[in-house]
Amino acid sequence: MTARVSSAFATLALLLTAASPASATTIGDGFRLEEATIAGTERALRTKRITCTELVSGYLRRIDRYERKVNALIAVNPAARTHARALDARLRRSGRPVGPLHCVPVLVKDNYDTAELPTTASSRSLEGSQPPDDAESVARLRRAGAIVLAKANLTELALTGISFGSLGGQTRNPYDLTRTPGGSSGGTGAGLAANLGLAGTGTDTVNSIRSPASANAVVGIRPTAGLVSRDGVVPLSSTQDAAGPLARTVPSAAALLGVMAGYDGRDPITARGVGRREGSYVDGLRPGALRGARIGVLQNFLGTDPELHGPVNRIVNRAARDLRRRGAGVQRVALPGGVTADALIASLDVQRFEIRAVLNRYLGSFDAPRRSLTEVIASGGVDARFLPTLRAADALVNGPSEPEYHARLARIAALRDQVLALMADHRLDALVYPQQKRLVVPIGQDQVDRNGILAAVTGFPSVAVPAGFSPPTATAPRGVPVGIEMLGRPFTEQSLLSLARDYERATRHRRPPASTP
Repeated sequence: MTARVSSAFATLALLLTAASPASATTIGDGFRLEEATIAGTERALRTKRITCTELVSGYLRRIDRYERKVNALIAVNPAARTHARALDARLRRSGRPVGPLHCVPVLVKDNYDTAELPTTASSRSLEGSQPPDDAESVARLRRAGAIVLAKANLTELALTGISFGSLGGQTRNPYDLTRTPGGSSGGTGAGLAANLGLAGTGTDTVNSIRSPASANAVVGIRPTAGLVSRDGVVPLSSTQDAAGPLARTVPSAAALLGVMAGYDGRDPITARGVGRREGSYVDGLRPGALRGARIGVLQNFLGTDPELHGPVNRIVNRAARDLRRRGAGVQRVALPGGVTADALIASLDVQRFEIRAVLNRYLGSFDAPRRSLTEVIASGGVDARFLPTLRAADALVNGPSEPEYHARLARIAALRDQVLALMADHRLDALVYPQQKRLVVPIGQDQVDRNGILAAVTGFPSVAVPAGFSPPTATAPRGVPVGIEMLGRPFTEQSLLSLARDYERATRHRRPPASTP
């Protein structure tokens, strides 16, 4: 199932109906589907308020009703109900759930391999591409009881933050249908914001999990490099790629992360995470975690233009006050030399040196319709706006041997030490800054002023959590979401998630969009 709306008339119709009233979706014994959490859903399944089949069918009804507005999905899994019935039968027989994600309907970004659905990365060049098996993360989710409900749209080949692909078209932000949902994991972010699934997966090379989390008032986790396997994910960078979860609440995102994390011999960097994690991220969420915590608000990553950046800066300043009210010590800090995110991208981003090698390796690992980046470019199946980036990458035949590549890796190592020293000097538990310095942009513009590069190149963990909304407008009746990032030292996910959960519970900024009531 693919939904695309392209005409100006259709777009106008969507805006006019954006705030139309509708009754809540209830299933089983009065269980409300909208804004459901994994914990609440698991309780409802255990107490027989709902069945798995009812849950999946409820989400499929919402997809039928609202997907046309947001265009968040590439394909819906025709086997989803079959899997749900099988889980119902197992629960009746054994009386026990399959695992911690029993019957969780997941939106999987369409650059994760799935054995029962094609993996296209929203590119016509890979239309119909059928991997032989699931990505490691997807396999782990299935073993824990999750159901792949649908494949989510993304920016073509996950290249930028606009969530447009030659195959999937443009995903719209459900809070303002004239704006992008961030990206590149915008289909997952928009789909979860619109309550088209219970949780989802994203990938992140520079911003791509946390940008749609911020833009859609959901939670996104970019884990420490080595915590979650990238096996079976269409790659861009061996240095910067990460796979991680998105969800509407911190505990739901933590539940997915706990299942996705772990050693995988097919992604050797996961050896770094062995022995660095204990127990469940959900069970380890610590109430009152902000009391006594020390938080540094990173001044380098705030915008300086009052008109462009003022709406976001006001929300970040309010977030700092809220953190203090919860008992945290909050101070202003800065990286040496006042370095900005744009400067870090210009001097440290290494993906263009690595794309050719990693994508060729992936495409050559199975019977893909294109076996190399060169063939992808020559296919005519890539949108023209992405071709300059791909051609430049393909021209770097020996990218990993380039002197500039090694110079950038050296500068990345120096930045890691600078960030750790900043946190040590000020005895900080986390750095906080806006994920996007300006509101998410209108469709047709480049997604600029994002701050995700710090976590992307250092490999440090980062959690994006809703921080509020801009003032309402005609096209955004509830305002546009703004998220803050919390960044910590390597393998401090448990601490970061506890801080984010305490902030989330104190502020409760998450509100569903008016366009998908």
